[in-house]
Amino acid sequence: MTGNMFTSCEPAPPCIPVIPGLTYQPDTLTTVLQTELLTWIDSQPWQTSLKRRVQHYGWRYDYHTRRVTQDMKLGPIPDPIMWWCDHLAVQGFFDRPPDQVIVNEYLPGQGIAAHVDCELCFGETIVSLSLGSPVLMDFTEQRNGRKSSIDLEPGSLLALADHARYQWKHGISARLTDRTPAGRRPRARRVSVTFRQVVV
Repeated sequence: MTGNMFTSCEPAPPCIPVIPGLTYQPDTLTTVLQTELLTWIDSQPWQTSLKRRVQHYGWRYDYHTRRVTQDMKLGPIPDPIMWWCDHLAVQGFFDRPPDQVIVNEYLPGQGIAAHVDCELCFGETIVSLSLGSPVLMDFTEQRNGRKSSIDLEPGSLLALADHARYQWKHGISARLTDRTPAGRRPRARRVSVTFRQVVV
């Protein structure tokens, strides 16, 4: 599903920027699926070396060196996560099931700096599922600084490929509320599950 462009600003939000390679699908997970996946995630150990809690599956990623090396291979991806790896491949987001998954927890006031996922570490498509609280994700085009944002809803899927993968940075501002058409919205706990293919 590379190269897709979606714009759905009218007649209702969310407003999706027209970025080649960006796919946004709300309601990808039902409420039941969200609860089941989040319950399983919370039963697993969290890593606390960053400001936010994370879990790594398949391969470990070194945030400081921005590298994945052969010695960072972990055990098999657990079934509840592997089901989604297989599903995303069947849906055409990947040519084979992704082999690296990172779970990130964002509490109110936490965010992640604008970035492009490591080009030398990971393949051409990044897919992320959102659980818990909605949040605004910001996008910045690297060549001219043009900015846009998407309101990531609980249960939604975001895929980045092509221009969206390599020519736009994405990030989440560290704040307690987001400005929406309905006014200021307080943030609550959000968990993202990001799927990638390792290139080593």
